[in-house]
Amino acid sequence: MIYLDNAATSYPKPEVVYQAVDCFMRHIGASPGRSGHRLAIEAGRLVYETREMLAELFGVENPLQIIFTLNATEALNLVINGVLSTGDHVITSSMEHNAVMRPLQAVKERGIELTIVKCSPEGVLFPQEVARAVKPNTRLIILNHASNVTGIIQSIAKISEITRDHKVLLAVDAAQTAGCCPINVKALGVDFLAFSGHKGLYGPPGTGGLYIREGCEAKLKPLVYGGTGSYSEFTRQPDFLPDKYESGTPNTAGLAGLKAGVCFVLDRGVAQIYKHEDALGEILRAGLWNIKGVKVYGSSRLTPQPQLPVVSFNIAGFTPSEVAVQLEEKYQIMCRPGLHCAPLAHQTIGTFPQGTVRLSPALFNTLDEIKTVVKAIEEIAYD
Repeated sequence: MIYLDNAATSYPKPEVVYQAVDCFMRHIGASPGRSGHRLAIEAGRLVYETREMLAELFGVENPLQIIFTLNATEALNLVINGVLSTGDHVITSSMEHNAVMRPLQAVKERGIELTIVKCSPEGVLFPQEVARAVKPNTRLIILNHASNVTGIIQSIAKISEITRDHKVLLAVDAAQTAGCCPINVKALGVDFLAFSGHKGLYGPPGTGGLYIREGCEAKLKPLVYGGTGSYSEFTRQPDFLPDKYESGTPNTAGLAGLKAGVCFVLDRGVAQIYKHEDALGEILRAGLWNIKGVKVYGSSRLTPQPQLPVVSFNIAGFTPSEVAVQLEEKYQIMCRPGLHCAPLAHQTIGTFPQGTVRLSPALFNTLDEIKTVVKAIEEIAYD
């Protein structure tokens, strides 16, 4: 079996991730911050150490600026619903995932103005187009760091210059990039960074979080209110990080696995991981470009752009689903056909409504596997 659906969820996980989840469930099992006994203290230490690992990964000085959510989607909902008020204006791009698009469509009903900046047919967002869209009432710009359809990496650092000039908040969806390419929140100039735990960080499903720049918590209302284990004598929500945004019992078993996954990434080195995955992506794209009848979307030989190894393609005469079925049934290659929860992105690159076949190799894939995949697609195209 060749697994090439890592843009959805990475698989397999490092062995240490499985061991960490099992160890927590068997030997700790308590709720962090909810009791004073040894097991609760140990659980609390584990959660804090996970914050420390993520802070190191993202270049964050204070680990308490990392808050945990169920996934990147919840983190993005927290930002969108917590920052915007009636009369505000928000800007996004046409390459966004529905984790951004659907919450934005929902807040429009509260009287919030939305501008969707059109990207190029390759999926590239030009900073000058974002600048043109800024208005006096613009409150937030929210964008992906890299597309889950084409893998194109956007120029976030340049866009952050625009947000600073106009005193606008910048939120970035790093679901595809966290753990896959180097991220430094100061260098990027972001106010909020949403990340997924179960993709490039190799954690379990149901893990993710949000980096909040110091001071921005004053501008961000919680999405969920409830018990935090702190200031229990008061019925009002705490106003300090991370408790302000972490109500209810956390997924501590998942965070144990996430800690192990982040530690694995740090030990390997994000730059080395990116180098390996980028090489696989380049070889995969080059192989597909040479197959007659195959169209690859995103970066090309003529218009190269920085991108992750997220490769979308179609074969003339076949629907994406037909290709995916053949890849699995004949060759045991796992991929993702369709619209990838990003319909506007597919409209942008011209593949709506059928979508594409998406291949997304990662650290545990090999060059031999990529060569096998290219040969399989060639056989399907020439059959």
